[in-house]
Amino acid sequence: MTRYVGALDQGTTSTRFIVFDHDGGVVSVAQREHGQIYPRPGWVEHDPAEIWASVQDVIEQALAKAGLVPRNLAAVGITNQRETTVLWDRRTGRPVHNALVWQDTRTADIIGELAREEGQDRFRSKVGLPLATYFSGPKLRWLLENIPGARERAEAGDLLFGNIDTWLIWQLTGGATGRSGGPGIHVTDVSNASRTMLMNLRTLDWDPDMLAAMNVPAAVLPAIRSSSQVYGEARGVLAGVPIAGDLGDQQAALFGQTCFSAGEAKNTYGTGCFMLMNTGTEPVASRSGLLTTLAYRIGDQPAVYALEGSIAIAGALVQWLRDNVGLIPDSPSIEALARTVEDNGGVYFVPAFAGLFAPYWRPDARGVIAGLTGYVTKGHIARAVLEATAWQTREVLDAMNADSGVPLRSLKVDGGMVHDELLMQFQADVLGVPVVRPRVAETTALGAAYAAGLAVGFWSEIDDLRANWASDREWLPAMDPATREKEYRLWKKAVTRTFDWID
Repeated sequence: MTRYVGALDQGTTSTRFIVFDHDGGVVSVAQREHGQIYPRPGWVEHDPAEIWASVQDVIEQALAKAGLVPRNLAAVGITNQRETTVLWDRRTGRPVHNALVWQDTRTADIIGELAREEGQDRFRSKVGLPLATYFSGPKLRWLLENIPGARERAEAGDLLFGNIDTWLIWQLTGGATGRSGGPGIHVTDVSNASRTMLMNLRTLDWDPDMLAAMNVPAAVLPAIRSSSQVYGEARGVLAGVPIAGDLGDQQAALFGQTCFSAGEAKNTYGTGCFMLMNTGTEPVASRSGLLTTLAYRIGDQPAVYALEGSIAIAGALVQWLRDNVGLIPDSPSIEALARTVEDNGGVYFVPAFAGLFAPYWRPDARGVIAGLTGYVTKGHIARAVLEATAWQTREVLDAMNADSGVPLRSLKVDGGMVHDELLMQFQADVLGVPVVRPRVAETTALGAAYAAGLAVGFWSEIDDLRANWASDREWLPAMDPATREKEYRLWKKAVTRTFDWID
């Protein structure tokens, strides 16, 4: 029987299920979008039940397209939007509230309280992260404090917490106690646990001091496992298939890009934009506004760490231009509109819609469009929207070079925006290094598949995965260095105009 590996890629705006063959090629894919809920400015929610329904739908669709059944899959891996926080009843399986999405800023007061005496880096030595609304520990605390009865139920062991990976593994492996085959398995992996502000970077376990600081009861927390191991057997739509891989989406892309050696890096262009550099088996403390995070752990091997530069708004800015402003009919149209002009016309768009992430970590910032004159057209606006992603990436790369001490020689890229060739050329221009797109652009899902396949022996070692990687297209820098630095200076000036908008 021909065997494949499946990957469930649950992202910020949609869910996909992709079937891969042994060469890392895509056999079948199905995708479904889910709703974005905005109860108040700065609040962003998802319906976990809708996400679970979409998961079952895309699995069935992808298998049917390829004429496959679950037993054709050697294993399934999961990758997910990180930090998005779910709290649910272990007996009924019902969430107590919508999921709080990683972009949500309602925990600003909690962050302010925790940072008041010792500052934003109060816990960085333990967890590798600054105090920010981004992470799921403060979001869990908000749910426990604001949902009537939640804290009491949590302390009694009636509620379960997880990022989206935990929610989906629990559902896939049985779900609520009353369901056939339940209860589900309540686990996460080191990469997702490192995004909670609750896991100690060195012990790879929940840290008692962090639980006390966040006022989180241990009873709600999942067990922390490796990124590549068999967690359990699926029931329902994937009945009998081992669930054997779990990686946060950006770590999965690092894995899918086969960045297995220290110093190798990738950048993913999705809803946000995330650059990760493998730093080996010891955590590297950042002095430049980056995150120290877990990259992955394979079985019982030593954990691998990464430096990460997180940008909140990248592809989401293109979606905003499409949905909120109506300037383009669909996302791919932005490239053609941007090509109607030769440059940005002096316009810089800093999309600090939910504050600024790396390297600034300024929750008080809000978006600005700077440099407007009567000369500016919609083409200039479109070009400034694309350039915003490239300039933000330049700032992160500068920080990464400073922290690692090893200047990056080229950048592997993936995600939906890498098909925009104008953006990719501009990215190479402003970085001053080659930008390389792989043959298989679905590297996030591929990383989850690789992790699952390694756990069951579908691939025997990481060298098998390296052999699958191949370049599809490379962009070389062509911008005059003096022009590059002049435009970068203007970009950084525009960034300062976003500061202190929120009192």
